[in-house]
Amino acid sequence: MNNSSELGLERYSLDRYAHDLVFQRKDLDNEVLNQVHKMRSTVAFGLERFWGEQHRLDGDKAAYWRAMWHTLATILQDAGIALPNDATNLWEFDMEHRKIAIAILTQLCDCAIWWTQRYKP
Repeated sequence: MNNSSELGLERYSLDRYAHDLVFQRKDLDNEVLNQVHKMRSTVAFGLERFWGEQHRLDGDKAAYWRAMWHTLATILQDAGIALPNDATNLWEFDMEHRKIAIAILTQLCDCAIWWTQRYKP
């Protein structure tokens, strides 16, 4: 029973997604790169708060948050879950899907933090 599909688990390449997010921004200033630490902290406040940050921030910071959100949506789509992309529908998002989304977003941010530390000068 070593096969992940036998255990009901899927591999979603979170580390690869995180790497790509960070690598695309590795030449930006540390203030933008450090947004990933804020992202990780914001996950605890819920998907609505996380989603809203891309609209509150400007420039490269907002683009980074938006890219993280779109990456989460892609990962969840691969898992058969449609992530809402507006506040109203997020409040009505299925509770089980919400738990899955938060767990994946948490791990995605953790992976991105590791890659951020790796690429910092």
